Formats: sequence, structure tokens, C-alpha cells
Amino acid sequence: MLADTYLDRWSELLVDYCLALQPLETVSIGGEWDAAPLVDRCARRGIQRGARPIIRLEPPGLREFFLREASPELLEHVSPLERFEAQTVDARIRISAESDLSAAAAIDPARQAIRDRALDPVRRAAAKKRWTLTQYPTPAYAQAANMSLEEYEKFVISAMFLDRSDPIEAWRELGRSQAGLASAMTPVDTIRIEAEGTDLRLSVKGRTWINSDGKRNMPSGEIFTGPIEDSASGRLRCGFPVYRDGREIVGIELEFRDGLVVSARADRGEDYLLAMLDLDSGSRRLGELGIGLNEGIQRFTGSILYDEKIGGTIHVALGRSYPETGGVNESALHWDLIVDLRSGGRLLADGEPVIENGKRVMG
Repeated sequence: MLADTYLDRWSELLVDYCLALQPLETVSIGGEWDAAPLVDRCARRGIQRGARPIIRLEPPGLREFFLREASPELLEHVSPLERFEAQTVDARIRISAESDLSAAAAIDPARQAIRDRALDPVRRAAAKKRWTLTQYPTPAYAQAANMSLEEYEKFVISAMFLDRSDPIEAWRELGRSQAGLASAMTPVDTIRIEAEGTDLRLSVKGRTWINSDGKRNMPSGEIFTGPIEDSASGRLRCGFPVYRDGREIVGIELEFRDGLVVSARADRGEDYLLAMLDLDSGSRRLGELGIGLNEGIQRFTGSILYDEKIGGTIHVALGRSYPETGGVNESALHWDLIVDLRSGGRLLADGEPVIENGKRVMG
């Protein structure tokens, strides 16, 4: 279990820096049971700030049981209480703390797709509020990252600057550093991504670059935008394994034409990949292009919350755009895929290098 000092700094980051909770605001704090120590600290800090916490703790395996056992009618049903909470709470903290990363592997992807479509309006409503997402260290996450739990806890502490006397100022400093690159990318039209198995072109003309400095994802360390929806052309290969819904998808290769994925394959998990691509009319288009800039995260862990911020990588997301970027693609899917540029890859903006061999050379 993390020491009190780190739990205190972490809850301060979430409540004060990420959400800036105000008196009489309502904050929903949710996560699996293993996250209880951090849920408790966040609730107490929220109360000290004059806010009212609503706690949502989930027992391990309940979500997977629901997806496996619920009737088709129940999969499609969304409680009015879920809708009301999403629409009315002022802010939301989600703390992932999975105890079994493979628990959902046996779930039929079609059933998962039904539930994702049903919950899409709730997720859209919640996204309009202030929110932040973080991940509590568990033995399952440590195992996926090929670390002991003690090693993984140290990794988590370092990635969020909790080992510094003033983590909030450290995040502000990173935000200032990233702002320069976001500004430099603002007038860019054409992006080209080159790496092993990847040669992808797309346009970001007129789109807004967002400086992700830890306010929503904690940790963060990226800038991102929404590509022009019909612009992606070429091929992409995701060199890292992807862990999603309890599945490991390995060797993803996609071909784009006029913004659409026209062919897709994977060495492992191809059936799931194809099911997600057919989720809805927007799931074969790109909703995000992100540039990982957190040099404190250099090791692949199998968790997208950390891995998409690895300094010297880029990621694209299939599906839903973030409206603040100017992106308009709509989908129940938002699936990030990472391309590692640290061994001979590069990102070009209007022909000029931005990232080369994993090193930032612009902004």
C-alpha cells in the first residue's frame, strides 16, 4: 500500500489541481475496491474543500458478470439514475484498480458492443463535466508491466511527480513546456508519420491542439488534436501489444483510404479488432492524433493511460473525437493505438520534423 505522503499528494492533485473543486459542488468518486485508500483520501479532501462526494466502489468481477449474464434487454438498458448523475454532478474522479486484467476476455465482443452503444449517451453527458482519470497500482497492473508491485508503485509515483515536494508545480512546469509545441503545431496542415510498418498521412488543418497537462488524465504529458475526418491515407502498424476489455491484441495493422480503415488485421485478437471497427459508422475513422511528451515515462506497461504518454511516441485513436479539438467524428468507440518513433521513426509537420528518433526537435 502506498505511504500516506503519496496518497495525500495524489488526492491533492486530483481534487485541487485536476478538478479545482469548489464549495457545495458534488463530485462522483468511483473505482474498484482496491482503489479504496485513494477514494477515501479524495473524499476527505473534497469535504475539506466544502464539496459533497458521492462514492461508487465496484466489487471485482461485477462488470464482467453483468456483461456475461445480463439479458439482451438489460444490456441495452440504462438506468435513469445513471443518466441523472452524469448530467448533474459537477465533477467526476475515476480511479481504475483492476484485480484481473483478463476477466473480460471471455465476453462476446458483440455483447460488449451492445453495452458500449447503450452507455454512449451517458458517457457523452459525463464528458461535458469536469472529470479526471487515474489508475491505482494493483498486482495485476504490476504483472502486466513485468514489475514487482513495489517497482510498479515507484513507477506510478515517479510518473505523477509524487516524489517531488510540490507535484502541482511540476505539472504546471510540464504544461508550460508543452504549450510551446502546441503553439508551433497550430498552423500545420499535413502530418506524416513514419515508422516500421507505418507510413500514414493526414490533415489537421484548422484544428485545435490541446495541451494535456494532467488536468484530465493523471498522469498525462501529451498534446493532441482531431484529424480531418476524411484525410487519413496509408498504413499503420501498432508495434506494442494492446490490452482492452481483458484481451491482448498483438500486431495490429490498418490501411486507411479517404479517412476510413479499409483493411485490418492482427496477429492475435483479430476477431475483436474487427468487431470494434464495425461498432458504428464512426469507428473506422480517426478521432485523435496525440504526441507523447512525458520523458518520465519510458517503459511500456500495457496500460494505455501511461503508455500513450511515453516520450517519443505518437498515438492515434479510432472513433470518437474530442469536440474541443474541432473534431466531429462521433462513435461509441475511442481506442488509442501507439506508434513508437524511438527507433528510426519520425513525425513530420508540413514536411518539417517534429519528433525524430524519439526526440522532440520542434517547439
